[in-house]
Amino acid sequence: MNKNQPFKDLIEKANIEDISRSIFSSPAKDIPAGIVVFLVALPLCLGIALASGAPLISGLISGIIGGVVIGAISQSHVSVSGPAASLSAVVLIAIDRLESFEIFLLALFIGGILQLGFGILRAGLIADYMPTNIIKGLLAAIGLILISSQIPYALGVKKGNEAVDYSSYLSLNPPDFDALLESFSPGAIFLTVLSLGILIFWDKTFLKRIKLLPPFLIVVILGVIINMIFKFTLPSFYLAGNQLVNIPEVEGWSSVITFPDFSSIFNFQVWTYAFTIALIASIASLLAIEAADNLDPHKRRSPPNRELVAQGVGNILAGLLGGIPITSVIVRSSVNIEAGAETKLSTIIHGILLTASVLFLSSVINLIPLASLAAILLLVGYKLASVAIFRSMLAKGWSQFLPFAITTVAILLTDVLLGVLIGTAASVFFLLRGNYYNPFFYEETTKSKKKKSIRLELSNEVSFLNKPAIKRKLWNLPKNSKVVIDATFSSYIDRDVLGILHDYQSTFAKENDIEVNIIGLKESYQHNSEIKLESSSLDPKPNLTNPKAILEYLMEGNQRYVAGNLVSRRLRNKELMDFIKDAPLAVVINCIDMREPLNMLLNTGIGDLIPVKAAGNLVDTHLIHTIEMACSFQGAQLVLLLGNNKNRLIKNALIQQIKKPDDPISHLLEPAFEAGLYSLEELKDNNLNDWTDKITVFNLDYSKNKILKENPLLQKQIRSGSVGMATALLERKTGAIQILDSEMHENAHKSIS
Repeated sequence: MNKNQPFKDLIEKANIEDISRSIFSSPAKDIPAGIVVFLVALPLCLGIALASGAPLISGLISGIIGGVVIGAISQSHVSVSGPAASLSAVVLIAIDRLESFEIFLLALFIGGILQLGFGILRAGLIADYMPTNIIKGLLAAIGLILISSQIPYALGVKKGNEAVDYSSYLSLNPPDFDALLESFSPGAIFLTVLSLGILIFWDKTFLKRIKLLPPFLIVVILGVIINMIFKFTLPSFYLAGNQLVNIPEVEGWSSVITFPDFSSIFNFQVWTYAFTIALIASIASLLAIEAADNLDPHKRRSPPNRELVAQGVGNILAGLLGGIPITSVIVRSSVNIEAGAETKLSTIIHGILLTASVLFLSSVINLIPLASLAAILLLVGYKLASVAIFRSMLAKGWSQFLPFAITTVAILLTDVLLGVLIGTAASVFFLLRGNYYNPFFYEETTKSKKKKSIRLELSNEVSFLNKPAIKRKLWNLPKNSKVVIDATFSSYIDRDVLGILHDYQSTFAKENDIEVNIIGLKESYQHNSEIKLESSSLDPKPNLTNPKAILEYLMEGNQRYVAGNLVSRRLRNKELMDFIKDAPLAVVINCIDMREPLNMLLNTGIGDLIPVKAAGNLVDTHLIHTIEMACSFQGAQLVLLLGNNKNRLIKNALIQQIKKPDDPISHLLEPAFEAGLYSLEELKDNNLNDWTDKITVFNLDYSKNKILKENPLLQKQIRSGSVGMATALLERKTGAIQILDSEMHENAHKSIS
């Protein structure tokens, strides 16, 4: 059985459950959530209509269309649509300039058709490119706006006989603190504190056992009941007039609907405002569904093109029936999610309730205190702009936090659309800045004072934006240096960058005695281009048919390593598998004290070497059999015993022998001691490094002879010339490897270096 099958089954099950989830799958959660959203949306519909200079009923018409029609067409599970606060200023100016609400409705109708076209043409992909920090900045700004705008309602500020300006629910202006101090309502403050207490501590007390009614709905019901109690027991606490929800009475649909004036179809201003409405409404909706998906506990994704189609149909109907522009709205959506909605049934129910409230329930709805609604929105606002969110964004670094903060502040100072554009510009700036400073990996591969060797590995994509950084780095390299420019893993290099490399290689480098080696360039970069770069690759491997050729190839690779001409090793798994299809070149036995990567030291390809570790470079019977299999089964043609100077294992064994001469001798030193290479009297603290290297060399030769003596098959292969054997020593300071001795079919028992 496939070990990944349970995980695969889990994913497939999750997908099936998500696809098959109908709008009636969670009525116990969706119906109460729809009621809560309706209660919050009702004053918002009226307030935005008031702020737009349109008839109050037009806000309710758009709320109904947004809930029922767009809710049915859209495939977003939790977003809620309604009158657009972001377009209230545009609507106000348009009605004034067009001099008629009916002519404005024509512009809205055309704008809806344009928006429908955007969806059909799949323009919704713009939502996929919106950075998460911008979305979170938008949510934080909306949260701060909600908190600021709800303070007057939470404190029950009285404004005499003036109608309450519901648009201040989304007002970008701070509340009038003088007015707050002038007149507070103790009843409103009591309801606000009680409501917040219930909402905050709901899940921490026995109240969480109440499953039929959500806390938001209970807060509203309690607000009505307590206010009625105030009326008869504490008249000074009783809330009335503009401290309650107030919707107009409607006698019938004939008195509600207003039709557009199609006689103005050729008015240029109508088309101008139509395009403006379509553009702003589309962007605002895409931002809102992206934000809603971000808040959705199930992290479901709303199809952006389908959303544009739904919004387009909604605005077409709003234009035909006397509404105002509609978008997906973050405030309603966040309340919907917070109330526990699972499917779009909640938004449809909220639209149905708005319809019922217009026709039948105005007298009941008008009993709800605005303080109760304010408490709900205060909590929603805090969750959108909590201190934890600011801390988490700051922890991600300045490149994430600053665009987030700029977006939040810009929205507070301007409006939603302009603020998002400003924040996006800031995010693009950090993106360009990151590309400017990170187009390559730079490394000085040698520290020689006479001639520096430098490696410059280009990034995966190198665009014209990287040109200044590359040019600055190359033109500031010292004279008489050597530079390797590695483009092996660049999938794209802009022509401007190729031009810079050409100018540097053909002119500047030659005039300043800089040796340039460009590797890994692909022909596709130079398609139909006259730019010719001298490209010398380090990758091609010669035809290595015998052990001697392999040994020479490895030593040449080590010389390239010492000179700084490295081949990059950043490969994906499939590319690794392609490399290890070929037989290995050599099996390399080195000490566990040596942790330098063999592929880099010998500058070989992936899979060319089989590394085997042996403490103190001493092999045993098991390791000898391993080496035999590496040659006979894997196909390695060379056995390289590679030691390193300053071997810490051997030196530590010598130190212990000086300190405790009566203790048994370490097995790492035993062969050299028994062979009479040294005596205890010769060991001194000031000469241990010399003895360490002498013993390392001895152990290499001892292991070579042991392999030849104990394994007849390897001995036969070496004598026949199919396998070679050599010993070598690594100088750790420089990285250079020196051949000590070799066993080759034509150079048996001779040294090469």
